[in-house]
Amino acid sequence: MPVEDVGSIRNLGIVGQGGVGKTALGETMLFDGGATTRIGRLDDGTSAFGHEPEEVRRQLTLTTAFHHLTWRKHDVTLLDMPGYANFVPDALACMCAASGLVFVLAAAHGEIKVEAENLWQRADQLQLGRIAFVTKMDRERADFAAAVDDLKTILGAKAVPIQLPLGAAETFRGVIDLVGMRALVAKENGTMAEEPIPADMQADAKAAREQLMELVAEADDELLEKYLDAGALTTEEIQHALHVGTVAGKLVPVLCGSSAKNIGIPPLLDAIVSYLPSPADRGEAEGRDPKIREPISRRPAIDEPFSALVFKTIVDPFAGKLSVFRVLSGRVNADATVLNVSRDAKERFGHLFKLEGKKQQAIAYAIAGEIVAVPKLKETASGDTLADEKAPILYPGLIEIPTSMSFAVEPKSKGDEEKATLALHKMMEEDLTLHVTRDAETREIILSGVGQLHIEVAVEKLKRKYGVEVTLKAPKVPYRETIKGRAEAQGKLKKQSGGRGQFADTWLKVESLPRGSGFEFVDAIVGGVVPRQFIPAVEKGIREALGEGILAHYPVVDVRATLYDGSFHAVDSSEMAFKIAASLGFKAAMSQAKPILLEPVMTMEIAVPDDCMGDVIGDLNSCRGKVLGVDTKAGGQVIRALVPMAEVLKYAADLRSMTSGRGSFTIGFDHYDEVPAHLTEKIVKEAEAARAAKA
Repeated sequence: MPVEDVGSIRNLGIVGQGGVGKTALGETMLFDGGATTRIGRLDDGTSAFGHEPEEVRRQLTLTTAFHHLTWRKHDVTLLDMPGYANFVPDALACMCAASGLVFVLAAAHGEIKVEAENLWQRADQLQLGRIAFVTKMDRERADFAAAVDDLKTILGAKAVPIQLPLGAAETFRGVIDLVGMRALVAKENGTMAEEPIPADMQADAKAAREQLMELVAEADDELLEKYLDAGALTTEEIQHALHVGTVAGKLVPVLCGSSAKNIGIPPLLDAIVSYLPSPADRGEAEGRDPKIREPISRRPAIDEPFSALVFKTIVDPFAGKLSVFRVLSGRVNADATVLNVSRDAKERFGHLFKLEGKKQQAIAYAIAGEIVAVPKLKETASGDTLADEKAPILYPGLIEIPTSMSFAVEPKSKGDEEKATLALHKMMEEDLTLHVTRDAETREIILSGVGQLHIEVAVEKLKRKYGVEVTLKAPKVPYRETIKGRAEAQGKLKKQSGGRGQFADTWLKVESLPRGSGFEFVDAIVGGVVPRQFIPAVEKGIREALGEGILAHYPVVDVRATLYDGSFHAVDSSEMAFKIAASLGFKAAMSQAKPILLEPVMTMEIAVPDDCMGDVIGDLNSCRGKVLGVDTKAGGQVIRALVPMAEVLKYAADLRSMTSGRGSFTIGFDHYDEVPAHLTEKIVKEAEAARAAKA
């Protein structure tokens, strides 16, 4: 049934760290909402969210999946978001499409990890209203009060419990609704029945409701005044305050339950439609005029011009590309022609779909607030703005997530390089945290991602979806060669054995230049000992010789070569002869001028918790790093350092181990520096071995 009212829409992001049961919760919500006839599972491939084989095999969500249900005449779109570190960036990007969140956490103390903190911070940035759901209350060590305390102390949430659990672990059987002051007890048929609050829980429930009234009253000045005067609030006043406080981000209602036993899910759905914001509650979408660049905005209303943000792309080798977008204003029909404002290109719609896992439900139109998909758009990519061509607006794109780990990709079958590159670029359309480049120097295909697991999953998808098998290797370090001294040498070519021969004679002086200077050629010939027409060939011969040094065959940099003497033959000399002679002379002089290896040194900023700073700095020192300084930030420290690239090719895994996943870093090239002598010998041997293997 088409949606007619923006206020009845809920775009619900289900977020939380990996392993807390987000997908299981979503499956149970779909079942209780009548969208499915059975509760699907990720581990046996029956999930209604349509998870891919890589997700089923690992039993974890790798990318945001979509489905929808109807509850109390509200259209609820569920966004099942990943929570493991390597895949959280997808959730961080897709959260911009949510109008509210259910933040899922396990019912045990001290289990909130850095992924949950990152998701919470992103929700703060987007000013998204949240409900917290403490799941797995049927498990051992389940502790609702401890989970609420973690919300307050670790995430800084204004957590407001609106339920108490009835029992815990194996005795968990329902919840006490503190707003309506009633018990909701699970029955064998999967429903929840209303009962009086048990006598042994009445005192706890009364005290918890008093605290609830006090907390919600603080979110509204008028209610606070009434509460202070009367000492109580009505059920309707509490519900209103919870809605207002949640929409404003001042309160986080906390509920509990068990997805496995289907306990507490209907009350959660009630809370979602009652307390979380609709797109209409979120206010205007801010953008700018694409021509004059002035700020403009659109109300989330049907009578506004159409505009939308494409926040995700799904690519199937057989079905083609699906562009998933949230309509931010107006209404759009399934056969519409719209403007891609980001690329100044018109796009023609053929169909509109509501997503149901791997399936789609065709719809005739979509209104402000809805999340829908359109297939086979030619120009559109994630982050693009679509709009009515008569009223264009350009919205900010998606957040950029830096990559932290790179591998060289080598196809197993010769001739598959182009196929692999094309397939990887298609995968980049789906996954904005994948980056594919080709190193011009090493000629390697470099695949970069958030972490090793992220890249390994990409390689598995590459094989399954596109039939390309590749192996992963550590990328080659782009070493350079230079000299520390100066030397002179002769480069001579003489082939005169009858007929026209080849003759050229050059004398070269080489000397070092400061780091970053590149190459300099000096013509110091006097008296015409080398004719003018051959001097460009000398320079060309030297420049070609720069491509392969004499130590480990890496490019040569930061040298000056001076041509100061030579001789020629009136008949046998040629440009080719002088080019070859100059190359020989340059290499001879290089070998006598104290050649050395240079390595790339990276600048790093590493954010770590206070208690891990000593371990991280100690590790940097062992990696030949140089700590430049430490800056204090909220919740930890930022270490600034210079570290050789060769030492940090796998730093993402090392940092995760040292910080229990709580650290992060950015990295970029800074300069080249000399490789220590003992490492130079090792690098030279490895280069010779690799060269011999190719011969």
